[in-house]
Amino acid sequence: MDVDKEFFSNITSRERAIFEGAISMGALFHQFVGTPVNNQTKDAMSEFDYTSLTGDMLDVKIHTKVDDVKAVIRIRFIEELNYPLMYVEDIKD
Repeated sequence: MDVDKEFFSNITSRERAIFEGAISMGALFHQFVGTPVNNQTKDAMSEFDYTSLTGDMLDVKIHTKVDDVKAVIRIRFIEELNYPLMYVEDIKD
């Protein structure tokens, strides 16, 4: 099976590089903020320092490459927004 032809023929390499990086960043971020808490895990989770995910220390970059296109997807806490913003920092065709 030609995966590129089967699943990605409707988008450009540029769009796919952004998509792959964004999916990875979302999975990474939500792995922590979306961690299920139940009676067995609540004590351990209460000791986790969530400021490292939402405070000014949050700054992660994911580099993806599809064909000759390189994308840098970044998440960092934007103080003015009081929000961890995910965005395309750079893309090179």
